[in-house]
Amino acid sequence: MTWLRALKETARTGLTIERTRLEPLVALRGACGVAIVIGLILWWESPPLAVASAFGAFASGIATFQRSWRPRPVLALAAAGGLAVSTFLGYVAAAHPLAFVILLGAWSLLAGMAWAVGPVSGLVATQMVAVMLVTVTLPTSVLGAVHHAALIAFGGLVQAALIVLVPIRPWGAQRDALADAFAAEADFARRLREDPVAPFDPQPLMDARHAASMTPRQARRRPRQLRGYRALAERIRPVLASLADPVVGAPATGPERERVRDLLQAAGTVLDAVAHAIRWGKPVRLPVEAMAVLEVPASGPMLHGAARRSALRLMALLAEVVESADEPLETVAPAHPTPPPAASAAESPAEGTAAARPAGREADRPGESTGGQPVAQVAPARHTLLRPTVPRLVPLALRAIHRELRWGSPVLRHAMRLTAVACAGYLLGSLLPLGHGYWAPMASVMVMRPDFEQTYARGVARFTGTLVGVALGGAVMALARPGEWVSAGLAVVCVGLMYLLMRTGFTVASACISAYVVFLLGIAGEGWSQTVQDRVGLTLLGGLLAMAAYALFPAWETPKLRDRLADWLQANGRYAVAVFGGHAHPLERRPRHVRDALLDARAARLAWEQSEARAQAEPVRHRGISRRSAGAAQTALSTMGRVTMLLEAHPPDRSAPASPAAEEFAAALRVALPDAADAVRARQPLDWTAVHAALDAWRTREGTEALPVRCAELLVDALDELAGALSRGPGGKNRARRRE
Repeated sequence: MTWLRALKETARTGLTIERTRLEPLVALRGACGVAIVIGLILWWESPPLAVASAFGAFASGIATFQRSWRPRPVLALAAAGGLAVSTFLGYVAAAHPLAFVILLGAWSLLAGMAWAVGPVSGLVATQMVAVMLVTVTLPTSVLGAVHHAALIAFGGLVQAALIVLVPIRPWGAQRDALADAFAAEADFARRLREDPVAPFDPQPLMDARHAASMTPRQARRRPRQLRGYRALAERIRPVLASLADPVVGAPATGPERERVRDLLQAAGTVLDAVAHAIRWGKPVRLPVEAMAVLEVPASGPMLHGAARRSALRLMALLAEVVESADEPLETVAPAHPTPPPAASAAESPAEGTAAARPAGREADRPGESTGGQPVAQVAPARHTLLRPTVPRLVPLALRAIHRELRWGSPVLRHAMRLTAVACAGYLLGSLLPLGHGYWAPMASVMVMRPDFEQTYARGVARFTGTLVGVALGGAVMALARPGEWVSAGLAVVCVGLMYLLMRTGFTVASACISAYVVFLLGIAGEGWSQTVQDRVGLTLLGGLLAMAAYALFPAWETPKLRDRLADWLQANGRYAVAVFGGHAHPLERRPRHVRDALLDARAARLAWEQSEARAQAEPVRHRGISRRSAGAAQTALSTMGRVTMLLEAHPPDRSAPASPAAEEFAAALRVALPDAADAVRARQPLDWTAVHAALDAWRTREGTEALPVRCAELLVDALDELAGALSRGPGGKNRARRRE
């Protein structure tokens, strides 16, 4: 991609307005926190001190809006503490330019390395650098610096107190993450009706797993409706895919396929109802029509073989999902209710035991019923992923930062760019004949991110939003000439709008922030015309510095694509080896080992997708893999993971005999993976000869009708497609197949 095209794409991204769910009550609470701080300090102290304290409340409020599964008061307090320390050090050193530049460089370097811990930590650290740059008044003593730092901390304390005193939808983030996982699976089930091999994005399941991680204190206090669901959601996905797949499930056409389509539609309805119940803390309400489909029909198409097993497993899991809710079950009757079909054992004895209700319940509760049918008690999985407490996060954060202390690390390069730009911007802003010189480095700090696309997109969006914000704010100041209290009220309105619209696009947020700054400085008596000119000019300077820094000292993702692809191949291979190993030795099958391998494969896939998306926006020529080859390789590895997931949905019984052929196939795959990963990185052809030989031996011993053998064939086909995709790319040694 050329530089011109890359800049056009990033500019379009930066100006895009994202339509997401708004949270007006949360935004109102954050704005009230800013209003309380400004009002109290303006009443007790002076306008300049009110302006200084408002930055603390504003920045602490922004920190609590970031995507984090920790309690919001903790984020507000952490932000307040960091802001107070930054303010104190900044005010103490501000009287000595050289000392301040050295301090600013060190602080910027630490803030850049904070991205190694996570995006929330990186953003909070960025806010600390920005606050250090905001020098409203210079105290003449250490006591004065302590006073200013205390005012900044007071803003964060007010925000934390409001979160505790005025809770709005407690556990809302955790509920949303879990509900999104079930909603994604409902959508997956409906898409499988039309496309039996439709892909599934595991991101909602990964978010639900992160949301389920909590401290022991949180685990004791969480709502009952958040217990047990996530494990069930993880188990439903492979069953849905197995039921729909025409190779291991029902035939692609015919009566059985129509039965599968009906089951998938009913599963989507049930999963949507569960998602709604989790999101809003209400009872699960299921339509009778969907429940009727999840019964064994008295007549009609019957499923057989692997499709029947998948259908029974799906019914059992849906029953567990519904019964995991502690609230009473509600059923929504149709407009013209009809009695449910009678039970029938026509399909098979096993399926007949699950008649007239969501099947698969293992034991009945005497004396309880739902619509005349027995209800089972299935204990949901209640495993808790323990999250480290705040004190225990310190050594984990230090280790994460230590891992990024290498020249090729994008985090280290971002920290070095941030340090150079912050110091250069501060010096240039001080030398220019404009007021508020700190706006230039602050604009740079706020837009810079570890990757090219976000930095350039945010730079364009911030400059555009600044133009709009200062124009509107300056017009109001020029026409209305508001006083201190009116300016304070207008600033609170702007910050409330920013909190409300912050997730709709960075351009809108930048416009609100710029207007907020104009009104805030109006409290201190700043001239609006000078404010507008300074703000626009210095913001443009800061954005240009940020963009120039990335152009001169980049950290491109494009050269790392082969490494990401090799990591994904190895992770997928370990997942496949674990699943096939379970079929080789059913008695020694370890579900936890398979689960860990699946999580590693998901993480590797996410790393590849993020890298590939960033690489597409970079103005760099591909090095070793073209976009076409990358797309084909991604399809092959996605198929590899999907095939393994299909087999995972059909685990062997522990009493089943061992399969030496399956063990040989798993061993051949395990041995071939390291060499294959090295070949991907070195742009060499892939060699799957040993895996093909093991598959041929397995076919000879057990035939081609067994489900594990059929899945192994699909997996080897995916490996061959991967080899073909990479051989067509630039740098591949085998160019015989190239079709350009």
